[in-house]
Amino acid sequence: MNVAVDYEQAGELKIGQVGIANLRIRTLDVERLVEEMRSRVQRAPNMFGRAAVVIDFGGLSQTPDAGTAQALLDGLRAAGVLPVALAYGTSETDRLAQALGLPLLAKFRASYERADGAAPEAAPPPPRREAPAVAPAPEPARARAAAPAAAAPAASVGMIQSAPVRSGQQIYADNRDLTVLTTVGAGAEVIADGSVHIYGPLRGRALAGAQGNEKARIFCREFHAELVAIAGHYKVLEDIPKELRGKAVQIWLEDEQIKIAALD
Repeated sequence: MNVAVDYEQAGELKIGQVGIANLRIRTLDVERLVEEMRSRVQRAPNMFGRAAVVIDFGGLSQTPDAGTAQALLDGLRAAGVLPVALAYGTSETDRLAQALGLPLLAKFRASYERADGAAPEAAPPPPRREAPAVAPAPEPARARAAAPAAAAPAASVGMIQSAPVRSGQQIYADNRDLTVLTTVGAGAEVIADGSVHIYGPLRGRALAGAQGNEKARIFCREFHAELVAIAGHYKVLEDIPKELRGKAVQIWLEDEQIKIAALD
């Protein structure tokens, strides 16, 4: 008897770009950290309530013990967010993640290495070659004239989103600028490693310089954003002067502070 075999997968697994907040711990004061997070959730519940958060202990001189880290996780959950992973750092962080039953996310490590770490060592120079005993004959002038000019490096092409970005959607421009020709709706998110240009209303979230580019900017024609961020620094709607709402604005980072100014 022939038995039909179903090869269809019960679940389709894909790896994609997701918007996860990264909480970089600077001072291991559990009560203070929990209170700060509770304040963020109270000020912007639609943004931070039940938000996924990655905990990054890379700013500390010493990795905390499992008991202290667990107390922090419990406190953050009580404050209204959901710690889902640790940011990759050292072998000690790896062991701590295993003790806490959390995964490690290496994505944030690369971002901080570019921002804070030392530059990688230069490659060793190629072996020195002795000059030939006989110099080569000079190239004929005609041949030199006919040689093509060196090609200029190709300009980076930004990503263009022509359709409206609707609630629940996320658009990500990897290593380039993002231009949205229409609306970014409430609950939608646009992210770029470069700058973000929005030629319609911005009602959702816009994040520029996602990999740490502090020179990136956000431009929009009608400003009602739930949140804007540049290189990890952010402001929510409650922090923005009312006179700027509905205006055409530009947003940039200056002395690690988000600045917003009208374009009109």
